[in-house]
Amino acid sequence: MSIGYFELVDAQTQLLGEIAMPELKQKDIALTYALAFRTHDTVDWRVVNEAIIARWSVSGLQRIKTMAWKLHDEWIANQETKNEQ
Repeated sequence: MSIGYFELVDAQTQLLGEIAMPELKQKDIALTYALAFRTHDTVDWRVVNEAIIARWSVSGLQRIKTMAWKLHDEWIANQETKNEQ
């Protein structure tokens, strides 16, 4: 999945807002979570993680983190491939 490069502004507020939206699934949160890794904003991960646990569970947090890191790693690999060309 290639989304180019962009950065969230106020990633923590975005994440907390999305976590509170009942129609969004863990995969949706994982995408925003992964994008938040790229931000220059300060994210209080404890607050975000606690909100995820409150909505889903500790295992839900683990699933979201796993999906987010997979997305992040795919984006990095994709960028490295583009740089090699």
